[in-house]
Amino acid sequence: MYNPKSSNAEEFICHEEILDTLHYAEQNSKNAALIDQIIEKAKLRKGLSHREASVLLACELEDRNQEVYHLAEQIKKDFYGNRIVMFAPLYLSNYCVNGCVYCPYHRQNSHIARKKLTQDEIRKEVIALQDMGHKRLALEAGEDPQMNPIEYILESIETIYSIKHKNGAIRRVNLNIAATTVENYRKLKEAGIGTYILFQETYHKESYETLHPTGPKHNYNYHTEAMDRAMEGGIDDVGLGVLFGLELYRYEFAGLLMHAEHLEAAFGVGPHTISVPRLRRADDIDPNAFDNGIDDDTFAKIVACIRVAVPYTGMIVSTRESQKCRERVLHLGISQISGGSRTSVGGYVEEEPEEENSAQFDVSDTRTLDQVVHWLMTMGYIPSFCTACYREGRTGDRFMSLCKNGQILNCCHPNALMTLKEYLEDYAAPDTRRIGEALIARELEAIPNPKVKSIAAQNLKDIATGSRDFRF
Repeated sequence: MYNPKSSNAEEFICHEEILDTLHYAEQNSKNAALIDQIIEKAKLRKGLSHREASVLLACELEDRNQEVYHLAEQIKKDFYGNRIVMFAPLYLSNYCVNGCVYCPYHRQNSHIARKKLTQDEIRKEVIALQDMGHKRLALEAGEDPQMNPIEYILESIETIYSIKHKNGAIRRVNLNIAATTVENYRKLKEAGIGTYILFQETYHKESYETLHPTGPKHNYNYHTEAMDRAMEGGIDDVGLGVLFGLELYRYEFAGLLMHAEHLEAAFGVGPHTISVPRLRRADDIDPNAFDNGIDDDTFAKIVACIRVAVPYTGMIVSTRESQKCRERVLHLGISQISGGSRTSVGGYVEEEPEEENSAQFDVSDTRTLDQVVHWLMTMGYIPSFCTACYREGRTGDRFMSLCKNGQILNCCHPNALMTLKEYLEDYAAPDTRRIGEALIARELEAIPNPKVKSIAAQNLKDIATGSRDFRF
């Protein structure tokens, strides 16, 4: 029985409910009256149910699909403006005891280079990231209780926050590690993490257990209920995601939205972010060996439908995707992207030799952070390095309230401009700085509150003379 308030994974992600939803969506894929009704509801910016959104995903009426794409772009602007938040992954260790068949970290892989960063090596990696201009990291580590215990993760977080190099500082550390206990989530909260991210990989329980044949990750319920334990441990910013390509995408889409509905129903706050990674080639992984890959058109439609269904959530696309694909989905709801990323352990200080490959997947967008920043600004986006909400305690329902009430232009927008100004002063190439200064001058005028605009203008002047870290 489907029950979004239940703490049981098989009740809030109900297999029978998903199958009924997919059947309903397929039966109504050309039902213009119903589709129009759902689109009208989406225009209210209050979100859609997993069943309503599944109808839009299955829609075969091209004019209605185009309407959904336009609506997704407008909703993204209404909730997040034209800001794009920047981050980079930092891989601490690729030691792992699991047997995941889609990941090169799996225990049976005997030829991948196994690495684990020391605290001194972490310092060097962080300084290299700071020298690019990054302020926000997503920590990654394989699941290995001996090599990567919670104490190692906590020490690494402390190390990262302690490093101040020139004008550089990592102001927010997000974390993507294996499902753990409420006690450990409390420790992570106390350590000052931002968002706790955990990809479900697939919501189809039978497929999940087949894809994770060995190791602690084999336990579907324990993994799927991790966000509940994180919330109980005080982490109210959590990030969901599936790995598209493992199972039928419409099944994953419905399951993903059911998980978001569960968090809203059980804890009063939905996911802070939703990620949409696709299966990619890696050390001993051939994506063509899996039967459920999706093309770029389908991927774009998924992004648009998630955006209209969960309007308040941040949406992330990584360097798994090409520049062309990332540009397309930026217009359909994406609000966070990585730049200058390395998916190897210790890959920022120096590029590792091919024979020592430790990467989790091949990167499709290999541009530097400055090239990505330049590219975003030429399209009219504001690359944002802001971490203000996290450091001001605006997390969970407090951030959602700000987002849902449309206060972005008076808070996040000026914060984005000030952090972009820092980047331009400290790290940007001359042409990037020229474009950025013109963008900031234009965007400053878009701040509706005169007092906020005045303060932001003064802060921007102070940044140009050496001051740093202003925030609303």
